[in-house]
Amino acid sequence: MSTFYKNLSMWLVIGLTMILLFNMFNKPQKPIVEMSYSDFLTSVEAGSVTHVVIQKEEITGTASAGTSFKTIIPNDSELIPLLRKAGVNIQVKQEEQTPWYVTVLVSWFPMLLLIGVWIFFMRQMQMGGGRAMSFGKSRARLMDSEHSKVTFKDVAGIDEAKEELSEIIDFLKDPKKFTRLGGRIPKGVLLAGAPGTGKTLLAKAIAGEANVPFFSISGSDFVEMFVGVGASRVRDLFTQGKKSAPCIIFIDEIDAVGRHRGAGLGGGHDEREQTLNQLLVEMDGFEANEGVIIISATNRPDVLDPALLRPGRFDRQVVVPIPDIKGREMILNVYGKKTPLDEDVNLAVLARGTPGFTGADLENMVNEAALLAARNNLDKITMDILEKAKDKVMMGAERRSMIITEKEKKVTALHEAGHALVAMLLPNTDPIHKVTIIPRGRALGLTQQLPLDEKHTHSKSYLKDTLCILMGGRAAENLVLGEITTGSGNDIERATEIARKMVCEWGMSEEMGPLTFGKKEEHIFLGKEIGQQQRNFSESTAVLIDAAIKDLITTANETVHHLLSKHIAILKDLAEKLLEKETLALDDIEAIMVAHGKPSAKLPTAVPVAPVVADAVDDAAVSVVPDEKPIEEETPPPAELG
Repeated sequence: MSTFYKNLSMWLVIGLTMILLFNMFNKPQKPIVEMSYSDFLTSVEAGSVTHVVIQKEEITGTASAGTSFKTIIPNDSELIPLLRKAGVNIQVKQEEQTPWYVTVLVSWFPMLLLIGVWIFFMRQMQMGGGRAMSFGKSRARLMDSEHSKVTFKDVAGIDEAKEELSEIIDFLKDPKKFTRLGGRIPKGVLLAGAPGTGKTLLAKAIAGEANVPFFSISGSDFVEMFVGVGASRVRDLFTQGKKSAPCIIFIDEIDAVGRHRGAGLGGGHDEREQTLNQLLVEMDGFEANEGVIIISATNRPDVLDPALLRPGRFDRQVVVPIPDIKGREMILNVYGKKTPLDEDVNLAVLARGTPGFTGADLENMVNEAALLAARNNLDKITMDILEKAKDKVMMGAERRSMIITEKEKKVTALHEAGHALVAMLLPNTDPIHKVTIIPRGRALGLTQQLPLDEKHTHSKSYLKDTLCILMGGRAAENLVLGEITTGSGNDIERATEIARKMVCEWGMSEEMGPLTFGKKEEHIFLGKEIGQQQRNFSESTAVLIDAAIKDLITTANETVHHLLSKHIAILKDLAEKLLEKETLALDDIEAIMVAHGKPSAKLPTAVPVAPVVADAVDDAAVSVVPDEKPIEEETPPPAELG
């Protein structure tokens, strides 16, 4: 506020000065008529002149009509007697002397005003956010433990990454412990991982733990529209680092400036590449930057320049993975301490039900639960609230107000019952966790599977049974209704994608053998991420690939038809129960199957399953996700495997 009032007072002074000068030099005057000397004499003789002022060689005066005039005085000795005879009031003035300060002010004021305005604007631009005259300076923000409230206690689920970074902090605190055996501190550490896994949170924790200066900057802060600014900012950043050594410099989203050189249509030497070249030199050039440690974060390590990743620049590449079930429980414990949880909350069950969730996803889930509890005027967050929040994060909000005809509802129930029954009957599948026909997001129904363990690889039999589950909804519609609908569009798309990968990537086709077909081709001048599948096989091989893919899917379809035909009574009961209750848990499905004399071994006994709630499934675990959707809506992309 003090800066605001200071600037306001300066502008008021400038404004008042301008008004004063305008009034001084722009006084309103009566119009003065130029008159010849002969006309002046005639007017005097006629008695129409009442007052004259004689000053040097000029006469100004007033006529009887009130008009003002002026004329030039010749060397006339008879003028004064003539004026006296006519009774004219005569006033004589000496030459007017202008004060020296007025002369100086009039002569120098425009220049002084321009200089003052220039100084004012320069100060404003340097003090303001733009800092136009200092665009070559680094925009790194210096942080300390007082500003950063995050410590390693707030980081959970990524113990290996914490250990790597804790070692660097220990080195800065006690370097002799490591250098006595000839070791040297790493010059750079690259944190790589999927979005939301906690890379920036780790950097904040380092700032909170380290007792050394911590500079934080984003990769996009280097490059501007001016040529040479990025390289200048890199030099200034490391200059600041050398002055504050030992210190840590954190560059977030380094892929904004560290992408592979030569990529792009703009040629091989643009502003971003100059910035990258300067960064490479500063990290490991002729001049040593002792005590300056670079920590960077990116979720695109594949597009970084190889020179940036070599030892001596980024000595360590720390992968920040998606947390496993133990890591998710630890993360939920961290966020659970910040919110009041009810006694019935079981974080182990929540951790098991959220495979594939990152730390950011779990934080969002707890936050949604807190908002939902506040909306319901609750004092604590219950398990039911957390399950609802998980469903909302995973699949979107319920669309109970959506108008669905009874016929569409019946089709959706049959479709989801087909998915669920196939998953229950086949041996190599994950247990069903929830089946619902309540619309969520873009889906009209959902069948959800929950893996018992974390899966990192998949067997051929597991993938074949997954194809059967995906075809189960379509087969159920065809068997009971005698026709198929558009609701199986996403199922077919995902099944085709899995079958194509089985044939072309994983070598799981008996006809094609253990070979891979097709290689992703990256065009360096179009960017690393823009590429297409290189076709490195012949036309006859392409025909065989198509036939192998078709054989996998048609075999799965025939298997499902046979399986559902054999258990069509269970299928119809499941559909009717879905129409009645809208949501079925594993216990409900198990009870229906037992009633028909077909018990299933899918019910897990090690970990309890929460009833009537949906759980997320990660990329590695195949589940049947939103199926039935209106024709006009966009189909969501298929889930990745492996």
